[in-house]
Amino acid sequence: MTTIRDVAVEAGVSVSTVSLALNAPERVSEPTRRKVLAAVDALGFVPKADAVARARRGVGRIGVLAAFSAYPSAARRVNGVISAIGRRPLEIVLFDQESAARSPSPLLASLPVTGRLDGIILVSRPLDDTVATRLRDLHLPTVLVDVRHPGFDSVHTDDEAGGRLAAEHLLSRGHTRFAFVGEEQRSDRYVSPSQRRLTGFRAALADAGHTPVVRLARHELGQALATARELLSAEPRPTAVFAADDTLAAGVMRAAHELGLAVPGDVAVVGFDDGELAEALGLTTVRQPLEESGRTAMELLLRRIDERGSGAGTGFGAVREVMLRLEVAVRGST
Repeated sequence: MTTIRDVAVEAGVSVSTVSLALNAPERVSEPTRRKVLAAVDALGFVPKADAVARARRGVGRIGVLAAFSAYPSAARRVNGVISAIGRRPLEIVLFDQESAARSPSPLLASLPVTGRLDGIILVSRPLDDTVATRLRDLHLPTVLVDVRHPGFDSVHTDDEAGGRLAAEHLLSRGHTRFAFVGEEQRSDRYVSPSQRRLTGFRAALADAGHTPVVRLARHELGQALATARELLSAEPRPTAVFAADDTLAAGVMRAAHELGLAVPGDVAVVGFDDGELAEALGLTTVRQPLEESGRTAMELLLRRIDERGSGAGTGFGAVREVMLRLEVAVRGST
Protein backbone atom coordinates (compact mmCIF):
# COMPACT_ATOMS: atom_id res chain seq x y z
CA MET A 1 0.00 0.00 0.00
CA THR A 2 1.25 3.45 -0.91
CA THR A 3 2.14 5.54 2.14
CA ILE A 4 2.55 9.24 2.80
CA ARG A 5 6.32 8.63 2.86
CA ASP A 6 6.14 7.29 -0.70
CA VAL A 7 4.37 10.47 -1.74
CA ALA A 8 7.03 12.59 -0.02
CA VAL A 9 9.82 10.76 -1.87
CA GLU A 10 8.01 11.03 -5.20
CA ALA A 11 7.41 14.78 -4.72
CA GLY A 12 10.86 15.45 -3.27
CA VAL A 13 9.49 17.04 -0.10
CA SER A 14 9.17 16.13 3.56
CA VAL A 15 6.36 14.05 5.04
CA SER A 16 5.19 17.08 7.01
CA THR A 17 4.97 19.10 3.79
CA VAL A 18 2.79 16.41 2.20
CA SER A 19 0.55 16.47 5.26
CA LEU A 20 0.21 20.25 5.07
CA ALA A 21 -0.48 20.17 1.32
CA LEU A 22 -3.35 17.73 1.89
CA ASN A 23 -4.80 19.12 5.12
CA ALA A 24 -3.84 22.81 5.25
CA PRO A 25 -3.10 23.82 1.63
CA GLU A 26 -3.08 27.53 2.46
CA ARG A 27 0.20 26.94 4.37
CA VAL A 28 2.00 25.52 1.32
CA SER A 29 3.15 27.36 -1.79
CA GLU A 30 1.23 26.68 -4.98
CA PRO A 31 4.20 25.03 -6.80
CA THR A 32 4.77 22.69 -3.84
CA ARG A 33 1.08 21.81 -3.64
CA ARG A 34 1.08 21.00 -7.35
CA LYS A 35 4.09 18.69 -6.88
CA VAL A 36 2.42 16.89 -3.99
CA LEU A 37 -0.87 16.47 -5.87
CA ALA A 38 0.98 15.15 -8.91
CA ALA A 39 2.71 12.57 -6.70
CA VAL A 40 -0.61 11.64 -5.08
CA ASP A 41 -2.15 11.08 -8.51
CA ALA A 42 0.84 9.15 -9.85
CA LEU A 43 0.95 6.76 -6.88
CA GLY A 44 -2.80 6.47 -6.32
CA PHE A 45 -2.38 7.48 -2.69
CA VAL A 46 -5.44 7.53 -0.41
CA PRO A 47 -4.99 8.64 3.22
CA LYS A 48 -5.12 5.53 5.39
CA ALA A 49 -8.00 6.42 7.68
CA ASP A 50 -10.10 7.42 4.72
CA ALA A 51 -9.25 4.25 2.80
CA VAL A 52 -10.22 2.05 5.75
CA ALA A 53 -13.50 3.91 6.26
CA ARG A 54 -14.42 3.61 2.61
CA ALA A 55 -13.60 -0.08 2.46
CA ARG A 56 -15.73 -0.69 5.54
CA ARG A 57 -18.75 1.25 4.37
CA GLY A 58 -18.58 0.90 0.60
CA VAL A 59 -19.55 4.55 0.28
CA GLY A 60 -18.64 6.67 -2.73
CA ARG A 61 -17.71 10.33 -2.39
CA ILE A 62 -18.75 13.23 -4.58
CA GLY A 63 -16.95 16.55 -4.20
CA VAL A 64 -18.82 19.82 -4.76
CA LEU A 65 -16.69 22.97 -5.10
CA ALA A 66 -18.46 26.32 -4.78
CA ALA A 67 -18.23 29.69 -3.05
CA PHE A 68 -20.67 28.64 -0.32
CA SER A 69 -19.68 31.43 2.05
CA ALA A 70 -20.24 34.10 -0.62
CA TYR A 71 -23.49 33.09 -2.33
CA PRO A 72 -26.70 31.66 -0.79
CA SER A 73 -27.50 30.27 -4.25
CA ALA A 74 -24.69 27.71 -3.87
CA ALA A 75 -26.45 26.05 -0.93
CA ARG A 76 -29.64 25.72 -2.97
CA ARG A 77 -27.71 23.98 -5.73
CA VAL A 78 -26.43 21.47 -3.16
CA ASN A 79 -30.02 20.74 -2.16
CA GLY A 80 -30.61 19.74 -5.77
CA VAL A 81 -27.46 17.60 -5.79
CA ILE A 82 -28.61 15.73 -2.69
CA SER A 83 -32.12 15.18 -4.07
CA ALA A 84 -30.66 13.41 -7.12
CA ILE A 85 -28.73 10.82 -5.10
CA GLY A 86 -31.75 8.79 -4.03
CA ARG A 87 -30.72 5.56 -2.31
CA ARG A 88 -27.23 5.42 -3.77
CA PRO A 89 -24.45 4.85 -1.18
CA LEU A 90 -22.86 8.26 -1.77
CA GLU A 91 -21.68 11.04 0.51
CA ILE A 92 -21.31 14.66 -0.54
CA VAL A 93 -18.13 16.51 0.44
CA LEU A 94 -18.29 20.31 0.22
CA PHE A 95 -15.23 22.42 -0.58
CA ASP A 96 -15.73 26.15 0.00
CA GLN A 97 -13.83 28.11 -2.64
CA GLU A 98 -13.19 31.82 -2.93
CA SER A 99 -15.64 33.63 -5.17
CA ALA A 100 -14.20 33.81 -8.69
CA ALA A 101 -15.27 37.46 -8.88
CA ARG A 102 -13.26 38.28 -5.74
CA SER A 103 -10.12 36.41 -6.76
CA PRO A 104 -7.32 38.12 -8.70
CA SER A 105 -6.61 34.67 -10.22
CA PRO A 106 -10.10 33.27 -10.76
CA LEU A 107 -9.20 30.22 -12.83
CA LEU A 108 -9.23 27.04 -10.78
CA ALA A 109 -5.58 26.08 -10.31
CA SER A 110 -5.92 23.33 -7.71
CA LEU A 111 -8.35 20.62 -6.69
CA PRO A 112 -8.96 18.48 -3.62
CA VAL A 113 -7.06 15.19 -3.48
CA THR A 114 -8.85 13.45 -6.29
CA GLY A 115 -7.89 9.93 -5.18
CA ARG A 116 -10.45 10.44 -2.41
CA LEU A 117 -13.29 11.35 -4.79
CA ASP A 118 -15.37 9.37 -7.27
CA GLY A 119 -16.68 12.43 -9.07
CA ILE A 120 -16.70 16.19 -8.82
CA ILE A 121 -19.10 19.08 -9.48
CA LEU A 122 -17.53 22.51 -9.97
CA VAL A 123 -19.88 25.46 -9.43
CA SER A 124 -19.08 28.85 -10.96
CA ARG A 125 -15.33 28.15 -11.04
CA PRO A 126 -13.69 28.50 -14.47
CA LEU A 127 -11.08 25.87 -15.32
CA ASP A 128 -7.63 26.52 -16.67
CA ASP A 129 -6.20 24.07 -19.21
CA THR A 130 -3.77 22.56 -16.69
CA VAL A 131 -6.56 21.52 -14.33
CA ALA A 132 -8.71 20.33 -17.23
CA THR A 133 -5.87 18.09 -18.41
CA ARG A 134 -5.36 16.77 -14.89
CA LEU A 135 -9.03 15.83 -14.60
CA ARG A 136 -8.91 14.00 -17.93
CA ASP A 137 -5.69 12.18 -17.05
CA LEU A 138 -7.27 11.01 -13.80
CA HIS A 139 -10.44 9.92 -15.64
CA LEU A 140 -12.37 11.67 -12.88
CA PRO A 141 -16.03 12.22 -13.87
CA THR A 142 -16.63 15.98 -13.71
CA VAL A 143 -19.60 18.28 -14.32
CA LEU A 144 -19.46 22.08 -14.48
CA VAL A 145 -22.26 24.34 -13.27
CA ASP A 146 -22.58 27.95 -14.49
CA VAL A 147 -19.40 27.70 -16.57
CA ARG A 148 -18.33 25.75 -19.65
CA HIS A 149 -15.07 24.27 -20.83
CA PRO A 150 -14.42 22.19 -23.97
CA GLY A 151 -14.76 18.48 -23.30
CA PHE A 152 -16.76 18.71 -20.05
CA ASP A 153 -20.42 18.16 -19.26
CA SER A 154 -22.11 21.33 -18.03
CA VAL A 155 -25.36 22.77 -16.70
CA HIS A 156 -25.91 26.48 -17.17
CA THR A 157 -28.32 29.31 -17.86
CA ASP A 158 -28.00 32.19 -20.30
CA ASP A 159 -27.08 35.16 -18.09
CA GLU A 160 -27.21 37.60 -21.01
CA ALA A 161 -30.75 36.45 -21.77
CA GLY A 162 -31.56 37.04 -18.09
CA GLY A 163 -30.31 40.61 -18.34
CA ARG A 164 -32.48 41.12 -21.38
CA LEU A 165 -35.51 39.76 -19.53
CA ALA A 166 -34.95 42.29 -16.73
CA ALA A 167 -34.64 45.17 -19.21
CA GLU A 168 -37.71 44.13 -21.18
CA HIS A 169 -39.77 43.87 -18.00
CA LEU A 170 -38.76 47.37 -16.86
CA LEU A 171 -39.30 48.84 -20.33
CA SER A 172 -42.78 47.33 -20.38
CA ARG A 173 -43.51 49.32 -17.19
CA GLY A 174 -42.71 52.56 -19.03
CA HIS A 175 -39.36 53.41 -17.40
CA THR A 176 -36.82 55.60 -19.19
CA ARG A 177 -34.03 56.11 -16.61
CA PHE A 178 -32.18 52.91 -15.74
CA ALA A 179 -29.33 51.78 -13.52
CA PHE A 180 -27.48 48.53 -12.89
CA VAL A 181 -25.86 47.47 -9.61
CA GLY A 182 -23.44 44.59 -10.06
CA GLU A 183 -20.64 42.76 -8.32
CA GLU A 184 -17.14 44.20 -8.35
CA GLN A 185 -14.63 41.96 -10.10
CA ARG A 186 -10.91 41.84 -9.34
CA SER A 187 -9.74 40.14 -12.52
CA ASP A 188 -10.29 40.55 -16.24
CA ARG A 189 -9.44 36.87 -16.86
CA TYR A 190 -12.99 35.77 -16.09
CA VAL A 191 -16.37 37.03 -17.30
CA SER A 192 -18.62 36.75 -14.26
CA PRO A 193 -22.39 36.11 -14.28
CA SER A 194 -22.82 39.72 -13.13
CA GLN A 195 -20.94 41.00 -16.18
CA ARG A 196 -22.91 38.75 -18.52
CA ARG A 197 -26.20 39.96 -17.03
CA LEU A 198 -25.08 43.57 -17.53
CA THR A 199 -24.23 42.82 -21.16
CA GLY A 200 -27.74 41.55 -21.84
CA PHE A 201 -29.34 44.41 -19.90
CA ARG A 202 -27.34 47.01 -21.83
CA ALA A 203 -28.09 45.41 -25.18
CA ALA A 204 -31.85 45.34 -24.63
CA LEU A 205 -31.87 48.95 -23.41
CA ALA A 206 -29.72 50.06 -26.34
CA ASP A 207 -32.27 48.53 -28.70
CA ALA A 208 -34.85 50.81 -27.06
CA GLY A 209 -32.56 53.88 -27.16
CA HIS A 210 -31.48 53.92 -23.50
CA THR A 211 -28.17 53.65 -21.62
CA PRO A 212 -28.03 52.53 -17.97
CA VAL A 213 -25.93 54.05 -15.21
CA VAL A 214 -23.63 51.30 -13.87
CA ARG A 215 -22.42 50.97 -10.29
CA LEU A 216 -20.34 48.11 -8.87
CA ALA A 217 -20.03 46.93 -5.27
CA ARG A 218 -18.55 44.06 -3.28
CA HIS A 219 -21.00 41.21 -2.86
CA GLU A 220 -22.34 42.03 0.57
CA LEU A 221 -25.42 43.82 1.80
CA GLY A 222 -23.55 46.73 3.46
CA GLN A 223 -21.58 47.56 0.33
CA ALA A 224 -24.67 47.26 -1.85
CA LEU A 225 -26.52 49.61 0.51
CA ALA A 226 -23.78 52.26 0.37
CA THR A 227 -23.54 52.04 -3.42
CA ALA A 228 -27.30 52.21 -3.87
CA ARG A 229 -27.58 55.17 -1.47
CA GLU A 230 -25.16 57.14 -3.65
CA LEU A 231 -26.91 56.05 -6.83
CA LEU A 232 -30.40 56.98 -5.64
CA SER A 233 -29.23 60.34 -4.25
CA ALA A 234 -27.93 61.50 -7.64
CA GLU A 235 -29.85 63.64 -10.10
CA PRO A 236 -31.46 62.70 -12.35
CA ARG A 237 -32.34 59.70 -10.23
CA PRO A 238 -32.96 56.41 -12.04
CA THR A 239 -36.53 55.18 -11.81
CA ALA A 240 -35.61 51.54 -12.41
CA VAL A 241 -32.68 49.51 -11.04
CA PHE A 242 -31.60 46.03 -12.07
CA ALA A 243 -29.32 44.34 -9.53
CA ALA A 244 -27.17 41.37 -10.55
CA ASP A 245 -28.55 39.22 -7.72
CA ASP A 246 -31.08 39.34 -4.91
CA THR A 247 -28.56 40.29 -2.21
CA LEU A 248 -27.56 43.40 -4.14
CA ALA A 249 -31.22 44.12 -4.89
CA ALA A 250 -31.98 43.98 -1.16
CA GLY A 251 -29.38 46.70 -0.64
CA VAL A 252 -31.07 48.85 -3.29
CA MET A 253 -34.50 48.40 -1.69
CA ARG A 254 -33.19 49.26 1.77
CA ALA A 255 -31.40 52.36 0.45
CA ALA A 256 -34.61 53.49 -1.22
CA HIS A 257 -36.48 53.07 2.07
CA GLU A 258 -33.85 55.04 4.00
CA LEU A 259 -34.05 57.87 1.47
CA GLY A 260 -37.83 58.00 1.72
CA LEU A 261 -38.37 56.68 -1.79
CA ALA A 262 -41.34 54.46 -2.55
CA VAL A 263 -40.77 51.10 -4.23
CA PRO A 264 -42.00 50.85 -6.93
CA GLY A 265 -43.59 54.32 -7.02
CA ASP A 266 -40.31 56.26 -7.09
CA VAL A 267 -37.94 53.46 -8.07
CA ALA A 268 -38.59 49.96 -9.35
CA VAL A 269 -36.14 47.19 -8.46
CA VAL A 270 -35.41 43.86 -10.16
CA GLY A 271 -33.02 41.21 -8.79
CA PHE A 272 -31.71 37.87 -10.01
CA ASP A 273 -31.92 34.31 -8.54
CA ASP A 274 -35.31 34.18 -6.72
CA GLY A 275 -34.61 32.72 -3.31
CA GLU A 276 -36.33 33.14 0.04
CA LEU A 277 -34.93 36.68 0.35
CA ALA A 278 -36.76 37.74 -2.83
CA GLU A 279 -40.02 36.26 -1.59
CA ALA A 280 -39.69 37.92 1.82
CA LEU A 281 -39.03 41.34 0.25
CA GLY A 282 -41.66 41.06 -2.44
CA LEU A 283 -38.83 41.49 -4.96
CA THR A 284 -39.38 41.08 -8.67
CA THR A 285 -36.49 38.95 -9.87
CA VAL A 286 -35.19 36.83 -12.71
CA ARG A 287 -35.77 33.31 -11.47
CA GLN A 288 -33.10 30.74 -12.22
CA PRO A 289 -33.75 27.08 -11.34
CA LEU A 290 -30.99 26.66 -8.75
CA GLU A 291 -32.14 23.35 -7.25
CA GLU A 292 -32.76 22.00 -10.73
CA SER A 293 -29.23 22.94 -11.80
CA GLY A 294 -27.77 20.96 -8.89
CA ARG A 295 -30.06 18.01 -9.52
CA THR A 296 -29.28 17.98 -13.24
CA ALA A 297 -25.52 18.24 -12.58
CA MET A 298 -25.70 15.24 -10.24
CA GLU A 299 -27.73 13.22 -12.74
CA LEU A 300 -25.12 13.92 -15.44
CA LEU A 301 -22.34 12.97 -13.03
CA LEU A 302 -24.02 9.70 -12.03
CA ARG A 303 -24.33 8.78 -15.71
CA ARG A 304 -20.60 9.36 -16.14
CA ILE A 305 -19.78 7.29 -13.06
CA ASP A 306 -22.05 4.46 -14.25
CA GLU A 307 -20.45 4.52 -17.70
CA ARG A 308 -16.99 4.31 -16.19
CA GLY A 309 -18.05 1.47 -13.88
CA SER A 310 -19.54 -0.55 -16.74
CA GLY A 311 -16.45 -0.09 -18.91
CA ALA A 312 -18.43 2.02 -21.38
CA GLY A 313 -16.12 5.02 -20.92
CA THR A 314 -13.41 6.65 -18.90
CA GLY A 315 -15.57 9.44 -17.56
CA PHE A 316 -15.09 11.70 -20.59
CA GLY A 317 -16.88 11.09 -23.87
CA ALA A 318 -19.43 12.98 -25.95
CA VAL A 319 -20.12 16.20 -24.08
CA ARG A 320 -23.56 16.75 -22.61
CA GLU A 321 -24.65 20.36 -22.10
CA VAL A 322 -27.94 21.35 -20.47
CA MET A 323 -29.32 24.88 -20.75
CA LEU A 324 -31.97 25.71 -18.13
CA ARG A 325 -34.73 28.27 -18.64
CA LEU A 326 -34.97 31.67 -16.96
CA GLU A 327 -38.16 33.63 -16.26
CA VAL A 328 -39.21 36.82 -14.50
CA ALA A 329 -41.00 36.34 -11.18
CA VAL A 330 -43.09 39.52 -10.90
CA ARG A 331 -43.73 40.87 -7.39
CA GLY A 332 -44.38 44.18 -5.68
CA SER A 333 -41.01 45.89 -6.31
CA THR A 334 -41.98 46.66 -9.93
